[in-house]
Amino acid sequence: MTASPTRLMLLTLALLAALLLAMLSAVAAALLAYWDGTSLPGSLQRGGAVFAGTLTLLVALLAFGAKCLT
Repeated sequence: MTASPTRLMLLTLALLAALLLAMLSAVAAALLAYWDGTSLPGSLQRGGAVFAGTLTLLVALLAFGAKCLT
């Protein structure tokens, strides 16, 4: 099955939205950890873990949605 340019553009926009949401949640988690008294490396590590978890979840949901639509 060949993908239309519209479908590819929508997939690209959905992936970019997922990336932006993951980045925003990572920054929020890192800031909250830093304000709670965690050291800077510790808060960056917590932000990275939140980024990885959020991005994994959102990409899995996008893959599931794409599979259901086809």
